[in-house]
Amino acid sequence: MSNFTTTVNEFLLMRFSDSRKLQILYSLLFFLIYSAGLMGNLLIVVVTTFDRKLHTPMYFFLRNLSIVDACFISITVPQASFNSLVNNRAISVTGCAAQIFLVIFMAYVELTLLTVMARDHYVAICHPLLYPVIMNPRACMQMSLSCLLTGLIYAGLHTGYTFQLSFCQSNVIHQFFCDIPSLLKISCSETFSNTLSLLAAGLVIGGGCFVFIAATYISIFSTVLKFPVKEDQRKSFSTCLPHIIVVSLFLISSSYVYLQPPSDSGSIKDIILSIFYSIIPPSLNPIIYSLRNKQIKEALRMVMKRKLSLKE
Repeated sequence: MSNFTTTVNEFLLMRFSDSRKLQILYSLLFFLIYSAGLMGNLLIVVVTTFDRKLHTPMYFFLRNLSIVDACFISITVPQASFNSLVNNRAISVTGCAAQIFLVIFMAYVELTLLTVMARDHYVAICHPLLYPVIMNPRACMQMSLSCLLTGLIYAGLHTGYTFQLSFCQSNVIHQFFCDIPSLLKISCSETFSNTLSLLAAGLVIGGGCFVFIAATYISIFSTVLKFPVKEDQRKSFSTCLPHIIVVSLFLISSSYVYLQPPSDSGSIKDIILSIFYSIIPPSLNPIIYSLRNKQIKEALRMVMKRKLSLKE
């Protein structure tokens, strides 16, 4: 074995395409998706903030989720699109570490917020009389802060553990942004313990949240089906359906990415899998919630009317 162990000072990310024209086309396409997702999430934040009718625990968590989604897609897409336009693949080690930390942090906070939102729906439907007591403003704030604080610890541990490894000889990451599975493949250190800890943490956190959400909705549906009025059943299902779609989309895409890590050679499949994990769920969440929620639609109309009246 050679003793060649040149330390890596920067990493090279994977291009969207080898063709210059396709690079520009894909970068513009992803930037349009990013812009639409960012505007949709910020719109939900504005509407749920300025409409006092939406100052409830449900919309408090939805606003937090939209903020997280806006930050989530802002971590990877703008930089990847800009780098593709200027034909620059390089990212510093510090920038790569920061990107990994933020991606893990936002993914963790999103998953735990979705879990908290499931509990909110459960209390609202199964224990409506106790809802104002259980889901009081202080409790909602504490649950949100706990998601943030534990997310910082979770992301910090995984990022620090990853960058304790040595990276030498190869600095090409087969991905359009920095992620842990891709870095583990180019490390010249033993990565078994890193892979095992990543898988164990993912199964405990992701599996625990999935089991909690599934058990919550089993209880919700068993309660809803006992409602004597069909209209009440329809409203309850209409409230829960967007959340179920968002949870399913996020869990399925993220689980598939980590069960099918990027190949050693890199391919368009790697990019597609990462898009379904890091771009599609945060971008679609505003559409899913706004299309199924009459209160958000009405609040949006009121906000638009106020803006038009101010212009006149």
